[in-house]
Amino acid sequence: MSIEKRVLQVEELFQKLDVEISEFRGHTKLSCVAGCGKCCNHPEIDASPLEFLPWAFHLFLNGEAEKVLLKLNKENSVACYIYKPLSLLNGDNGKCSNYPYRGLICRLFGFGANTDKYGQLRLATCKIIKEGQAENYNKSTELINKGLPVPIFTDYYMNLSQIDFQLGNVIVPINKALKLAIEEVLQYYAYRPMPNGHFNCA
Repeated sequence: MSIEKRVLQVEELFQKLDVEISEFRGHTKLSCVAGCGKCCNHPEIDASPLEFLPWAFHLFLNGEAEKVLLKLNKENSVACYIYKPLSLLNGDNGKCSNYPYRGLICRLFGFGANTDKYGQLRLATCKIIKEGQAENYNKSTELINKGLPVPIFTDYYMNLSQIDFQLGNVIVPINKALKLAIEEVLQYYAYRPMPNGHFNCA
Protein backbone atom coordinates (compact mmCIF):
# COMPACT_ATOMS: atom_id res chain seq x y z
CA MET A 1 0.00 0.00 0.00
CA SER A 2 1.33 3.46 -0.87
CA ILE A 3 2.49 5.92 1.78
CA GLU A 4 -0.34 8.28 0.81
CA LYS A 5 -2.99 5.60 1.38
CA ARG A 6 -1.49 4.52 4.70
CA VAL A 7 -1.29 8.12 5.89
CA LEU A 8 -4.90 8.71 4.89
CA GLN A 9 -6.08 5.59 6.74
CA VAL A 10 -4.14 6.53 9.89
CA GLU A 11 -5.61 10.04 9.75
CA GLU A 12 -9.11 8.62 9.35
CA LEU A 13 -8.54 6.43 12.43
CA PHE A 14 -7.36 9.50 14.36
CA GLN A 15 -10.44 11.48 13.28
CA LYS A 16 -12.69 8.69 14.57
CA LEU A 17 -10.79 8.67 17.85
CA ASP A 18 -10.98 12.45 18.20
CA VAL A 19 -14.77 12.27 17.90
CA GLU A 20 -14.94 9.52 20.54
CA ILE A 21 -12.69 11.48 22.90
CA SER A 22 -14.73 14.64 22.42
CA GLU A 23 -17.92 12.78 23.30
CA PHE A 24 -16.28 11.09 26.29
CA ARG A 25 -14.97 14.40 27.61
CA GLY A 26 -18.40 15.92 27.15
CA HIS A 27 -19.92 13.28 29.46
CA THR A 28 -17.14 13.19 32.06
CA LYS A 29 -15.91 16.83 32.02
CA LEU A 30 -12.33 15.54 32.26
CA SER A 31 -9.62 17.66 30.66
CA CYS A 32 -5.88 18.09 30.58
CA VAL A 33 -4.42 20.97 32.59
CA ALA A 34 -3.50 23.84 30.27
CA GLY A 35 0.25 24.03 29.67
CA CYS A 36 0.95 20.70 31.36
CA GLY A 37 3.32 18.44 29.47
CA LYS A 38 4.34 16.06 32.23
CA CYS A 39 3.21 12.94 30.36
CA CYS A 40 4.93 14.15 27.15
CA ASN A 41 8.16 14.66 29.11
CA HIS A 42 8.07 11.13 30.53
CA PRO A 43 11.27 9.23 29.64
CA GLU A 44 9.59 5.89 28.90
CA ILE A 45 6.95 6.58 26.25
CA ASP A 46 6.68 3.82 23.66
CA ALA A 47 4.96 4.11 20.31
CA SER A 48 4.77 2.54 16.86
CA PRO A 49 6.28 4.15 13.76
CA LEU A 50 2.91 3.90 11.99
CA GLU A 51 1.17 6.34 14.33
CA PHE A 52 3.76 8.96 13.34
CA LEU A 53 3.63 8.27 9.61
CA PRO A 54 1.35 11.32 8.98
CA TRP A 55 3.89 13.48 10.86
CA ALA A 56 6.80 12.09 8.85
CA PHE A 57 4.90 12.52 5.57
CA HIS A 58 4.09 16.12 6.55
CA LEU A 59 7.79 16.78 7.16
CA PHE A 60 8.66 15.19 3.82
CA LEU A 61 6.17 17.31 1.89
CA ASN A 62 7.62 20.42 3.52
CA GLY A 63 11.23 19.50 2.76
CA GLU A 64 12.14 18.94 6.42
CA ALA A 65 12.35 15.14 6.72
CA GLU A 66 16.10 14.72 6.22
CA LYS A 67 16.94 17.68 8.47
CA VAL A 68 14.76 16.34 11.31
CA LEU A 69 16.15 12.81 10.87
CA LEU A 70 19.69 14.18 11.31
CA LYS A 71 18.60 15.92 14.51
CA LEU A 72 16.94 12.78 15.81
CA ASN A 73 20.10 10.76 15.11
CA LYS A 74 22.06 13.24 17.27
CA GLU A 75 19.36 13.52 19.94
CA ASN A 76 20.42 12.21 23.35
CA SER A 77 17.26 13.09 25.25
CA VAL A 78 14.73 10.32 25.87
CA ALA A 79 11.86 12.84 26.05
CA CYS A 80 9.73 13.09 22.91
CA TYR A 81 11.47 15.14 20.22
CA ILE A 82 8.19 16.82 19.20
CA TYR A 83 7.47 18.00 22.76
CA LYS A 84 8.80 21.48 23.51
CA PRO A 85 9.14 22.52 27.18
CA LEU A 86 8.52 26.17 28.01
CA SER A 87 11.76 26.37 29.96
CA LEU A 88 14.90 24.35 30.59
CA LEU A 89 14.27 24.52 34.33
CA ASN A 90 10.84 22.90 34.24
CA GLY A 91 10.40 20.33 31.49
CA ASP A 92 6.91 19.41 32.69
CA ASN A 93 5.39 22.63 31.35
CA GLY A 94 5.25 22.85 27.59
CA LYS A 95 3.37 21.84 24.48
CA CYS A 96 3.45 19.62 21.43
CA SER A 97 5.19 21.44 18.59
CA ASN A 98 3.19 19.51 15.97
CA TYR A 99 -0.10 18.88 17.76
CA PRO A 100 -2.22 17.95 14.68
CA TYR A 101 0.30 15.20 13.89
CA ARG A 102 0.70 13.76 17.39
CA GLY A 103 0.67 9.98 17.69
CA LEU A 104 -1.98 7.53 18.80
CA ILE A 105 -0.47 7.14 22.27
CA CYS A 106 -0.60 10.93 22.71
CA ARG A 107 -4.28 11.01 21.77
CA LEU A 108 -5.34 8.03 23.88
CA PHE A 109 -3.53 8.72 27.13
CA GLY A 110 -5.81 10.45 29.60
CA PHE A 111 -8.99 9.60 27.73
CA GLY A 112 -8.60 5.92 26.81
CA ALA A 113 -9.12 2.78 28.86
CA ASN A 114 -7.44 -0.56 29.42
CA THR A 115 -8.96 -3.74 30.81
CA ASP A 116 -7.63 -4.72 34.25
CA LYS A 117 -7.07 -8.27 35.54
CA TYR A 118 -10.69 -8.40 36.73
CA GLY A 119 -12.06 -7.55 33.29
CA GLN A 120 -13.04 -4.03 34.32
CA LEU A 121 -12.24 -1.03 32.16
CA ARG A 122 -9.85 1.41 33.80
CA LEU A 123 -9.14 4.88 32.50
CA ALA A 124 -5.43 5.27 31.69
CA THR A 125 -4.73 8.76 32.89
CA CYS A 126 -2.26 10.74 34.96
CA LYS A 127 -2.00 11.44 38.68
CA ILE A 128 -2.68 15.13 38.03
CA ILE A 129 -6.11 14.37 36.56
CA LYS A 130 -6.89 11.64 39.10
CA GLU A 131 -6.17 13.91 42.05
CA GLY A 132 -6.98 17.34 40.65
CA GLN A 133 -10.27 16.25 39.08
CA ALA A 134 -11.09 13.46 41.53
CA GLU A 135 -14.85 13.89 41.40
CA ASN A 136 -14.98 13.78 37.60
CA TYR A 137 -12.45 10.95 37.49
CA ASN A 138 -14.48 8.80 39.91
CA LYS A 139 -17.65 9.62 38.01
CA SER A 140 -16.02 8.64 34.71
CA THR A 141 -14.90 5.28 36.12
CA GLU A 142 -18.45 4.59 37.27
CA LEU A 143 -19.95 5.65 33.93
CA ILE A 144 -17.46 3.55 31.93
CA ASN A 145 -18.45 0.41 33.79
CA LYS A 146 -22.13 1.25 33.30
CA GLY A 147 -21.58 1.28 29.55
CA LEU A 148 -20.39 4.80 28.66
CA PRO A 149 -18.40 4.42 25.42
CA VAL A 150 -14.69 5.06 25.91
CA PRO A 151 -11.78 4.59 23.50
CA ILE A 152 -9.93 1.36 24.32
CA PHE A 153 -6.18 1.15 23.79
CA THR A 154 -6.07 -2.41 22.48
CA ASP A 155 -8.89 -1.79 20.00
CA TYR A 156 -7.20 1.25 18.49
CA TYR A 157 -3.79 -0.38 18.29
CA MET A 158 -5.37 -3.40 16.63
CA ASN A 159 -7.07 -1.13 14.09
CA LEU A 160 -3.76 0.65 13.53
CA SER A 161 -1.90 -2.62 12.87
CA GLN A 162 -4.50 -3.57 10.25
CA ILE A 163 -3.34 -0.60 8.17
CA ASP A 164 0.27 -1.82 8.16
CA PHE A 165 0.98 -4.93 10.21
CA GLN A 166 4.75 -4.45 10.31
CA LEU A 167 4.92 -0.74 11.17
CA GLY A 168 1.89 -0.97 13.46
CA ASN A 169 3.30 -3.78 15.59
CA VAL A 170 6.77 -2.37 16.21
CA ILE A 171 6.60 -0.77 19.65
CA VAL A 172 9.76 1.18 20.48
CA PRO A 173 10.80 4.29 22.45
CA ILE A 174 9.02 7.29 20.96
CA ASN A 175 12.07 8.96 19.37
CA LYS A 176 12.97 5.67 17.71
CA ALA A 177 9.39 5.49 16.38
CA LEU A 178 9.78 9.01 14.96
CA LYS A 179 13.03 8.04 13.21
CA LEU A 180 11.56 4.85 11.77
CA ALA A 181 8.55 6.77 10.44
CA ILE A 182 10.77 9.28 8.63
CA GLU A 183 13.00 6.53 7.27
CA GLU A 184 9.95 4.69 5.94
CA VAL A 185 8.84 7.77 3.99
CA LEU A 186 12.32 8.58 2.68
CA GLN A 187 12.97 4.99 1.58
CA TYR A 188 9.58 4.76 -0.12
CA TYR A 189 10.23 7.84 -2.26
CA ALA A 190 13.92 7.14 -2.91
CA TYR A 191 13.06 5.45 -6.23
CA ARG A 192 9.51 6.62 -6.76
CA PRO A 193 8.08 9.83 -8.21
CA MET A 194 7.15 12.56 -5.75
CA PRO A 195 3.52 12.84 -4.59
CA ASN A 196 1.25 14.72 -6.99
CA GLY A 197 1.88 18.46 -6.96
CA HIS A 198 5.10 18.21 -4.94
CA PHE A 199 8.67 18.53 -6.14
CA ASN A 200 12.07 18.18 -4.48
CA CYS A 201 10.61 16.96 -1.20
CA ALA A 202 13.03 15.65 1.43
